[in-house]
Parts: sequence; structure tokens; C-alpha cells
Amino acid sequence: MPDKPNAGGSDGENPRGITPLKPWPRPHHKPGGGDALLFFAVFGEFDLSKPFSRSMYRSEGPGEWLGLSHVKRTDSPEVFTGYQSPPMWDLFVRDAPVTAAEAMRVPELVAVRAEVPDPATLDYFRDAIGVVTWLLDCGGVSIYDPQRLWLWSADEWRDEIFEPGEPRPQEHTVILVSEDDGGASWLHTRGMRQYGRPDLSVHGVGPKHIDAVTQMIERFIETQAYGGVVASGQEVHMRGLPPGGVCRLGGNTDDPDFNNVHIAVEWANNVIGE
Repeated sequence: MPDKPNAGGSDGENPRGITPLKPWPRPHHKPGGGDALLFFAVFGEFDLSKPFSRSMYRSEGPGEWLGLSHVKRTDSPEVFTGYQSPPMWDLFVRDAPVTAAEAMRVPELVAVRAEVPDPATLDYFRDAIGVVTWLLDCGGVSIYDPQRLWLWSADEWRDEIFEPGEPRPQEHTVILVSEDDGGASWLHTRGMRQYGRPDLSVHGVGPKHIDAVTQMIERFIETQAYGGVVASGQEVHMRGLPPGGVCRLGGNTDDPDFNNVHIAVEWANNVIGE
């Protein structure tokens, strides 16, 4: 069974007199949007006795809500095989060969998992980012995000995720473009479950409208990440897109294309197929 490390202690701050961490508000939050799920696999060789500094990592640290599982390759090789197998891992070998090779050499991983009921702020994400960064300082070399479908190097994570010190929804989600019927494109996202919100799906997009549809999806990502709820049946009104677009909520978390429910934005008569 995987070990469950603790955070290796604290930086000695007085809990009654500590300086509050910078909040990550969710200004558009409406109750009922869904529960947030975070999951990261950090590959490396770890010294988990390293103290966790609340101020350095801008995080409250792990706890009951944020679980850590320490796994050794020699004890549970099947766990590593589950992550480092085709077809997804082949894409990392192609697109990030150095990072993928490092991840395949190291003997351990720490899985970071949290499920947060309908969070009213993004503080949970801030705290999880700090914990993952601490794990890098404990010996981690890369981070696999199976929801966003990306393998971060340690430097990428620090530069793009931790150092900004603010929410970055576009970095934690991805817009995928797949071939659709008739030479059109299917634009679809992954990663919105980390915010407890549906992913987005638009079929039948033609070259004329692909840029506008991408902008629409990016706006939906931002709105939902900051707490907005897109109602099923809501109409889309946006310059550059024809009228008549309607949002339809569907799917389930077992759908392998999203691992999440999703919003399909549809136009009658496929008017975005041009």
C-alpha cells in the first residue's frame, strides 16, 4: 500500500497570530455549480521530512481535504504503468521528451488529490499549488495532470503556475481540436472539473468561425473558473458568431473525452460549419 506522508512540519508560525494568506476570490460564484476535483501525480525521489512553510508556499498545506499518497515503483509498479502508458504517454514522449524521460527514470511518485464541495473561493487551488511546489522542493522532477492532459517540468510549474501567485484558469485547462465530419473541427476542453464546472464542446466548426469559437470557449473557461454557472438552454450572443447558439448540459464524469460533464454549444443547421 502507498505511504501517506504528512507535510513534514510547519515553519513555526503562531496559528493565533499568523498573517493571512492572499485570498483567491471567486467573484462570480453561484451555489450549485458542482464539486471541484484536483489530482496531480508528482514524479521524483522524495525527502518528505522537509518542513512545509506556509508563507514560502503561500498555502495552508495538506490536510484531511487534500490527501497525499507516496508510491514507490518497486512496491507498486502497476501504478506507474497506469500513468506512463500509451497512448497518452506517447504524446508526452513526443512533445516533452526530456521531461517524460526524467519521469520514467525516477523511483517514486506522490499523488495529490482533493475533492472540494462547490467551493466559494479558489483558495483550495492556491493551497494545492503550494503543496505541489513543496513536493518539487522535496525531490520532485515533474507533474502529471491527467485532467488537463499535460506533463509539467519542475521549471514550467514554478514559472507558469506558482510564481504568478494568482489564479490562471487558462493554464489549467486545454482546448483540444479534433477532426470532425465533413472536414470541420470539434473544439473541446479538459480541466474544468478542477473548478467544479462543465467542460465545453462545439462540433462542426468551420475555418471561418474557429477563431471566434475559441474566444467564446476561453470566455466560458474564465467565467466558470471564477464561479459562474452556465445554465442549460442559455443562448450565446457574441460578436463574430451567428445568432442561435444554445448551451446544452449533458454527459457524465465517466465520459473519457472529458472525465466530466460538459456543455455542448449548438447551432441549428450547423451555421458555424463555414
